[in-house]
Amino acid sequence: MAVSRRNVLIGALAGGGLALGYMLRPRSYPLPLQPREGEFAFDAWIRIGTDGVVTVSVPQVEMGQGVTTLIPQIVAHELGADWRQVAAEPAPVSALYANLALAAKWAPLWMPLLPSLADEPDDLLTRRWAESHVFDVTADGTEIAAYEAGARAAAASARAMLAQAAAARWSVAWEECEVANGFVTHENKKLPFGPLASEAARFSPPSTPPLRPEAMAERPGEFPPGARLSYPRLDLPSKVDGSWTFAGDVRLPDMVFAAIRHGPIGRKIFLSDLDESAAKDMLGFLRTVRSPEGDAAWVAAVATDGWAAEQALTRMEPGFRVAAGAESDAVDTAMDEALHNADAHRIYSAGDMALVKDRLPIQLGYEVSPAIHVTIETAAATAWLHDGKLELWVGTQAPQATREAVAAALGMAVRDVVLYPVAIGGSFDRRLEFGHAVEAALIAREVGKPVQLTWSRREEFRAGLPRAPVSAVMAARPDTDGQIAGWRARITVPATAREFGRRLLGGEAPYEALEAVALDADPMALEGAVPPYAIPNLAIDHVPVRVGLPTARMRGNAHGWTAFFNESFVDELAHKAGREPLSYRMAMLGHDPRLAACLQRVAALAQWGGGSDASGQGLACHVIGNGRIAVIASARREAEGVRVDRLSAVADVGRIVNLDIARQQIEGGLVFGLGLALGCAVRYAGGRPDSESLAAMGLPTLADCPAIEVDFIESKEDPADPGELGVAAVAPAVANALFSATGLRLRRLPFFAEDV
Repeated sequence: MAVSRRNVLIGALAGGGLALGYMLRPRSYPLPLQPREGEFAFDAWIRIGTDGVVTVSVPQVEMGQGVTTLIPQIVAHELGADWRQVAAEPAPVSALYANLALAAKWAPLWMPLLPSLADEPDDLLTRRWAESHVFDVTADGTEIAAYEAGARAAAASARAMLAQAAAARWSVAWEECEVANGFVTHENKKLPFGPLASEAARFSPPSTPPLRPEAMAERPGEFPPGARLSYPRLDLPSKVDGSWTFAGDVRLPDMVFAAIRHGPIGRKIFLSDLDESAAKDMLGFLRTVRSPEGDAAWVAAVATDGWAAEQALTRMEPGFRVAAGAESDAVDTAMDEALHNADAHRIYSAGDMALVKDRLPIQLGYEVSPAIHVTIETAAATAWLHDGKLELWVGTQAPQATREAVAAALGMAVRDVVLYPVAIGGSFDRRLEFGHAVEAALIAREVGKPVQLTWSRREEFRAGLPRAPVSAVMAARPDTDGQIAGWRARITVPATAREFGRRLLGGEAPYEALEAVALDADPMALEGAVPPYAIPNLAIDHVPVRVGLPTARMRGNAHGWTAFFNESFVDELAHKAGREPLSYRMAMLGHDPRLAACLQRVAALAQWGGGSDASGQGLACHVIGNGRIAVIASARREAEGVRVDRLSAVADVGRIVNLDIARQQIEGGLVFGLGLALGCAVRYAGGRPDSESLAAMGLPTLADCPAIEVDFIESKEDPADPGELGVAAVAPAVANALFSATGLRLRRLPFFAEDV
C-alpha cells in the first residue's frame, strides 16, 4: 500500500509508532498440514507424493458450492498436473488462509467507524486484521477472489521446482522444460511428478512465481449439453457411494450420542419441567445434561445411540418458561410503525434530491416475511474433551469463531480447541452460527466421553434464527415519456448484518447483539438496493427497526429482497407507462452492456413474447458484485395454486473456472429462490415457530420443479460468484410472470396460494 492520507490514518488508528511497527512487522505461520510418509510439502497449498498424487489444501468448507474442486482445479491447471492424480484435503484453521476478500467486504462489521480504510483485500489493515483473527470464513462466494492468486502462485512455484529437479538430472536449463499432464518433459526426455517430488521440494522457487499466461478458464461454447467434463467434481464419487464424511458420520471409540430440546426464542428462558424418572429405566439411556444459566436454555439426553437419546427426551417431556418470547404480531406492528413514522438513514443518493422528496406520483409497498433456511442436513457436532484438549468434528463456515466460542464456554484457551473441518450438506449461511458446537462441547465435558450431538428437524427449526422481515415503499417520478426521472426506496429492516457481525466477531448472545445495534444504519442490509439502471435522481433510505426477534444471514441475503423490490417495481412502472418490460429496461442500460447482453440473450432463449397480458412470462435482472443475471419465468395459476413451468436464465459471471459447477450454482440458486418465493416463511408465538417440519414449508417438490435452462455470456472479466444470482432474480421474475398470467400483482414474499 503506497504512502497516502489513507495510510497515515491507518497509522493513527493503530495507536502511534509502536503499534504501527507491530502492524508492519512481517509474520510467519507454521505449516498447517504436515506431509505424510511419502509426501513432500511445497508450501501451505500443495503436497506431492512419491506416487505422483498432488494433494491440494482447501481452506473453505465444502457445502455444495464446489470449492473442493475449484481450488484444486486452479492448482492442477497452473501446475500442469494430471486431474486423475489430484486430491483435495480440508485445511485446518490457519492465518495462512485468511479470507482477505471477505474481510474487506465485511469491513463494516469489524471496523464500523471507518470501514473505507479496510475495504480492499490488499489493504495492510485488512490483512493484519484477517490474519490476527484467523478469518477463514466461507461466505459470499469469495473463494475464487480470495484464494485463486495464492493457489496459482503456489502451483507456479511448485511447477518451477519440479522443472528444476528434472533439469538437474538432465543437465539442462529448467526454463527449457515443459510441465503438463503430470510430467516434466524436455525434448524426448520425460519424468512423472512422483520420482521428482523429494528432489524438487529441496529447491528454492523463483522469487517471482512464473505464472502461465492464461488463468484457468472454461468457455461456454466449448461445453455443449452432454459434453464430457474436463474437470469432474472431486467430491462426487464419495458422495454417490456414501463415503463422503459429514459431521453425523464421525465415529469414535466409546462414543455416546445426544439429543436436545431448546427453549423458545426469547429472553430469560428457564427449564421448568423435566420428568427424568420417565426415562430412568430406558435401555441405553445414560443421563441428562442441562445448559448453563443464560438466555439459550436447553436440555440434552445422552444415550448409547441416537434413537434412545431422542426417545428419552420425548418421555421426559421437557417444558420451558420464557419471560418474553418472540411474537410475530409484535414484529408486524413494529415494522408497520417504523415504515410509516420512523426516521430514516440515507445510505445512497445521486442527482437532485428535490425530485425525490416528499410524496412522489407513484408509491407502492412490498413486504418480505421472515423465513428459515430449511437445510436438508440438520446441525451435528462431535466433541471429545480429554487430556486438557477439546477435539471437535463439525461442519462450520466460521471455524475460528467456533473454536473461540467453544473455548469461552469451557473456560479454556483457544489453542486447546482442535477443530477438524468436515463437509456440510448445504448451509445457505445457516452454519455461520455455531451454537450446536458449543452444546456438544458442554455435553462432552459433563459425560467424560466422546459425544455426538444431532439436532432433530424440529430443533433445527426451533433454534434457528430466521431471515429478517423487510418492508419497503418504492416511489418514482416518471418523466413525460414514462421513463424514470426520480426513484426513492424507503426500506424498513432490522440492522441484521450488524447484529450478525456482533454475534460472529464479538461472541455476543442474540439479544445482546440485537439491542446493541437496534437502530443503527446498516448498508449491508440494503445491498443491491441501488438499481442497475441509469436513473438520474436516486435516493435509498434505511429505516432500522427494533422487532424483538434476532435474525440471521441467508443465501442471497439483502439481494434476496432488494432484487424483489426493484424488479417488481420497475415492471410495474413499465406497465403504467404502457411500455414493453424488456425494452423499458434496455433503455436504461446504456452504461451496462454486460447486463443488457444478458437480457437480450435470455429473451431469445425463452422466446420472450413481450410479457403481454396472459402470456404468463415475467422478466427480472440483477447485479451482484461483478456478476449479472437475467431470468424469464413462465408461470400460471391452477387449482392447487401457482405453477412455474419454466425458468430461463443467462448469466455473466466473468471468467468461468468450472462451467459445470457454475451451471449447478445458478440452477440451485433458482430452485432455492423459488422455495423462498413459494414457502419457507414462519411466524412466531411465544418464541416458537408455527411450522416444525419440511412438509409444512411449502417447498417445491421434484414434481413441482420447472424446466430450467441456463446459458452464460463468455467474458474475460474477473470471476464472480454464481451462487446467489439465481436466488435474487427468480422471485421478481415469477411475480411478474404471475401478473402477466393472472392480472394480479403479488407484492409479498412468499406468494401464498390465497393471493392468486
